Amino acid sequence: MKRSFMTNMPDKSGAFLQASRSILAHGGNMVRASYNKAVDAHMLFLDVEGDEAALSAIEAELAEAGFLHTDNCVKVVLMEFDLPDEPGATIPVLEVLGRHHINISYLSCQSAKGERVALKMGLYIEDPGVIDTLLSELSALCPVRILSYDAGEKKLDNTVFYLTLADEMRTLLGLSQEQTSEFIYYANLVMQQLDEKGEPHSKTFEYVSRFAHFVADHGGAAYDCRISRQALTERVSCAVIEPPCGSNITVLEDGETGALLVIDGGFTCYEKLTMQLLRTLFEGFDSRRREMLLTHSDSDHTGICQHFDTIWCTQRTADCFASEHLGLPSPREENQNMLPYYRLSKLITDYLPPRLASLCILDQEKGDDTEPLSTVGSFCFGDMRMTVLQGNGGHVPGETMLLDEIHRIAITGDDYINIHDCTKPQREFNRLAPYLARSVNQDSVKYHAILRALKDRLDGESWLILPGHGAILQRDQRL
Repeated sequence: MKRSFMTNMPDKSGAFLQASRSILAHGGNMVRASYNKAVDAHMLFLDVEGDEAALSAIEAELAEAGFLHTDNCVKVVLMEFDLPDEPGATIPVLEVLGRHHINISYLSCQSAKGERVALKMGLYIEDPGVIDTLLSELSALCPVRILSYDAGEKKLDNTVFYLTLADEMRTLLGLSQEQTSEFIYYANLVMQQLDEKGEPHSKTFEYVSRFAHFVADHGGAAYDCRISRQALTERVSCAVIEPPCGSNITVLEDGETGALLVIDGGFTCYEKLTMQLLRTLFEGFDSRRREMLLTHSDSDHTGICQHFDTIWCTQRTADCFASEHLGLPSPREENQNMLPYYRLSKLITDYLPPRLASLCILDQEKGDDTEPLSTVGSFCFGDMRMTVLQGNGGHVPGETMLLDEIHRIAITGDDYINIHDCTKPQREFNRLAPYLARSVNQDSVKYHAILRALKDRLDGESWLILPGHGAILQRDQRL
């Protein structure tokens, strides 16, 4: 094992020799020494390898000789900064180190081909209490990588862990520096919550990494969607697109006018792929009359909103988006325990709230929150006349269902999902999301009451159901 020492040598000949003899006498091996008199005439950094007993004996002897800066072993972190290749680029980094009184034990800077330069620094971290603030400030300036460090300090160990994870996410997802800094902030918030509860952080961050890799790995050619087409009425047919992850994208097509109603839109990170698929499935897609309808405000339903000038939703759903545009937490994020997980999910999936100017409100009357489901309006498309129902906040405020009583067709959003008929990637993803969010429902008791009320309303049979996730439920299948 290796231990780092910051020694406080007297400025006279023979001091380094004395320390070297002490290390050798106890069977230690000095693998690095760093000294710069111009920085500090007394400070010498030593990295020593040996077994635990040898290192403890060396530390005790150096302390007795008055050579150690403190009574604790030194924590040295070797970091690499990715800076723009321009004059003065290192100044902000040095200013942060100066504010926190951080000494530099090693420095190497080399211009690479292109517009970036790699600056390597060995930083002496004497007070673990400054680590979070220090690394957050440095990471806000530029991409930072941890090359090596002394893992003997838990605080340092944890900080390096989430900083390394953030660097992995930046590379995997192509995050900007601002997004990477935000990722670090919320990863640190998760770490703090887990530390306060005495819970291991490794499993949670493993799931964050798996979530991100799943999203990244199912883009491009791997964006393999199950597509189902079905006639709904004499005029209206539908296509249900089921991505590997994210909501179903259900498209109603009016056979007489060619108009399209797109219900929900998956994740934003797949926006280009989803739009390419829609243009393939519906000839002349961009020139048709087309509108969108959102069953609720969750980020896995809003991915293609930017392509629509008219987006129908309930007032409560619109209020969720308005809060996000103001930088306020969404209803889910008002729970501080859930806030960091949802923010990390939004960063991983490139979430953007819809433009408020595009929103059109479905509500024509006020709902009754004393009931699980209540009517707030009606909506027409082709020959379909649909009642607009709103739940009282079981899944998320503003949750919306559309029921065509004449043709017995139900569009349920996430208040009913067909978990029994999902694709293999969907099942894999569905095991990740609830772990990170603890629950996909805002209020599980209310959610189950809504589901029971929906089942009662649909009489349990002979309805065609278009769910928020999973395959179409046919009329001969029970809810």
